[in-house]
Amino acid sequence: MKKPVRNLFRFRLVHLREEANLTQKQFAEAVQIQNSTINRYETGIRVPDYDTLILFADFFNVTTDYLLGRTDKK
Repeated sequence: MKKPVRNLFRFRLVHLREEANLTQKQFAEAVQIQNSTINRYETGIRVPDYDTLILFADFFNVTTDYLLGRTDKK
């Protein structure tokens, strides 16, 4: 059985950010979202709305399905 989407999202977001060699602060500045909000996404406290999810997918050049754990194909 797959992990819950919320858990996979946060792990994939951290992985993509680290793969891009960005700190949370650098990523937050690049996407113009508060650092504390990025931290909440990465710790699983919050989940992004649709527009933010699309923003992240575009930023990292992956699909929203990948971010949500619906596929392993970026």
